[in-house]
Amino acid sequence: MTTTELTIKSERIDDFVLLLEIMKRLGFPAILDRHLTRHGLQQGLSWGWLATIWLAHMVSQGDHRKLTVRDWVRQAHETLERVAGLDIRETDFTDDRLTLLLRYLSKPQVWHAIELELGQSIIRVYDLKPKRVRLDPTTVSGYHADSEAGLFQFGHSKDDPTLRQIKVMVGALDPLGLPLVTDVLSGEKADDPLYIPAVDRIVEMLNVLGLLFVGDCKMSALATRAHIQRLEQQYLCPLALTGENAELLRGWVQAALNGEDALQPVYVENAQGERVLLAEGYEIERQMVAEEDGQLVRWRERVIVAHSETYAKKLKRGLEQRLERATAGLLALTPAPARGKRQIREESALLAAAEAILKAHDVVGLLTYAFERQEKHQTHYVGRGRGTPNRPTRETVEVRYQITAVTCQEDALAALRETMGWRAYVTNAPIEELPLEQALLTYRDEWLIERGFHRLKGAPLSLTPLFVKRDDQVVGLTNLLSIGVRLLTLIEFVVRQKLQQAQEKLVGLHAENPKKGTDTPTTERLLKAFNNITLTTVHLPEQVVYHVTPLTALQTRILELLGLSPTIYSALAANSE
Repeated sequence: MTTTELTIKSERIDDFVLLLEIMKRLGFPAILDRHLTRHGLQQGLSWGWLATIWLAHMVSQGDHRKLTVRDWVRQAHETLERVAGLDIRETDFTDDRLTLLLRYLSKPQVWHAIELELGQSIIRVYDLKPKRVRLDPTTVSGYHADSEAGLFQFGHSKDDPTLRQIKVMVGALDPLGLPLVTDVLSGEKADDPLYIPAVDRIVEMLNVLGLLFVGDCKMSALATRAHIQRLEQQYLCPLALTGENAELLRGWVQAALNGEDALQPVYVENAQGERVLLAEGYEIERQMVAEEDGQLVRWRERVIVAHSETYAKKLKRGLEQRLERATAGLLALTPAPARGKRQIREESALLAAAEAILKAHDVVGLLTYAFERQEKHQTHYVGRGRGTPNRPTRETVEVRYQITAVTCQEDALAALRETMGWRAYVTNAPIEELPLEQALLTYRDEWLIERGFHRLKGAPLSLTPLFVKRDDQVVGLTNLLSIGVRLLTLIEFVVRQKLQQAQEKLVGLHAENPKKGTDTPTTERLLKAFNNITLTTVHLPEQVVYHVTPLTALQTRILELLGLSPTIYSALAANSE
């Protein structure tokens, strides 16, 4: 029976066609399908395609909530089926199926195998030459219920120390900032033990010698440095000023101040194109020895002692602020007696409260305080009978403690200020491969991995706030979103590299200044350029007609820079009889 009805349906396809094509190029659906077991009777989309489409939704829409995926898939159903070449059912994106997917992705052995194959695929497809890897943990805070055994625990946090948190350890390839490995752990864990497992997985993935691992002072644990040396890899990190390292740094700084070692200046170019001094320093070499797995590891280590005046000024400002806050806090402990002013009656309570303030502001040994015990003697009549002759009395003593002075320890402060701005960096890289200047500039690029953290926790992936509660869901979602960080990083890297090779600038990415050109566009702006692309489907009595919003010159050029053909969009308009 022939119908005479005409129906028209429009779907917003925007940037997710581009995102799906890039993930197909990386073999992402197939990689996941090789590691996520499919039940023999399971129908519908494979786990690989389910994860791929969901991730495209999260990156495109900036929303990781499970409840929104089904509606999004429903409105983009025709496009998704034609891009994936698969039948997509209404029941493929139910909450239950998405929950199962996250559960599988939370299993460490499964996730590590996926990361290994995905990382090797990215290196091969984009012909990357891995030489340097940056390691760093971050925290993700959330309003999660109290649980002694759960992932969300209180720990040291730069986000919000009043909230429970999880910890995410990341190893990223420089200079892209491309995540290679991620580990999700409970929030109370110390950072030091997280480096060696990450190093081992990266070495297995890249399978090259002489990688330079760069990290902050928490990577400087002797065991971590010995492990990297034993693997015939290299490290660069600042020494943590704990144990004997603090005393060693004072000696190295004094040697520089005494003129015993000539300081080498290191310059950088500022935003105005001016050459400015970044730091100056010198280096020494020392013999190191450590035991690992019952074997002694011996190697020569370079110590680069460097001073940055900008860093010194920042530290001194911070010190003055801490001294002011600690002084105010100490004086506030013992307010003058008045209504509503709580008094400290015991010396032990005063000492505990004062020491807590000093530790909280990191000024122990830099501030001292004096206090006195004050007594107020009072006479009270016993019993009733006002005016009764010879009425008995009782003497009482009311004790309070008063802080009378807070004093800066000038000698200790002078010694501290003298070392401010000085840091000691350690590396086992040969000087021919990593001279002093290059070492300082390399560590200075620490912000590269931070960009990935910002994307993971903020726009567009928006891991915070988390809309899942169970630990396996938290781990699985974080792992899946880390692939989103890889996707965003790769798009940006490839486009910038091609623009700089062609000495070309993209024009039209900035709505506030349409004529502005840039050769360093962000992925966020590139994807935004694909807004308002629509697939319209017209059902006629005898045929179905498709129409896709024609691509602009800017959109076409972005696709070309990514190595994609504009036909990934135009082919969707191929009519069906």
